[in-house]
Amino acid sequence: MNLPNILTLSRIVLIPVFVIAFYLPYDWNYYACAALFWIAGVTDWFDGYLARKWNQMTPFGAFLDPVADKLMVTISLAVIIEEFGVWWITIPAIIIVGREVVVSALREWMAQQGKHDNVKVGYIGKVKTMCQMSAIFFLLIGAKIEASFWFGYGLIVIAAVLTLWSMVQYLAASWGALFANEK
Repeated sequence: MNLPNILTLSRIVLIPVFVIAFYLPYDWNYYACAALFWIAGVTDWFDGYLARKWNQMTPFGAFLDPVADKLMVTISLAVIIEEFGVWWITIPAIIIVGREVVVSALREWMAQQGKHDNVKVGYIGKVKTMCQMSAIFFLLIGAKIEASFWFGYGLIVIAAVLTLWSMVQYLAASWGALFANEK
């Protein structure tokens, strides 16, 4: 167990704390959630940076890092859907979560085919992730500050569009392998 892996595990430990903070009957609960989400984002960047810098990349860390990210994003989107309860936030959130399921399954399948390099994270995926993480942060604060809500809403729509775009790119890169034996 090394520091990068401990940081990754800390993100998973933050999830129930995040959910409890969301349901606290205080005016500051959304700010606490936004702060916890921000901390998770910082540890996500930091654990990857340290693992590369200190040459401490491990199979466990390579497995757990995307799991921790997807869990935090999915649960954060779930509480945002619950808080706002409107279709025009639910639809982008469903697109984001649905894409994560599809692309995760595609990556796993492509790895089994020995073609993992076909579905490596690309530039659009990185921009999507930045928009998505920022959107979640601003939507959490947006429960209390209207300007933050609208900024976060704009970002989640952009993230949903980029999500679809990156999913199409991954599927296109995998198309030949997916339909190799069909005639």
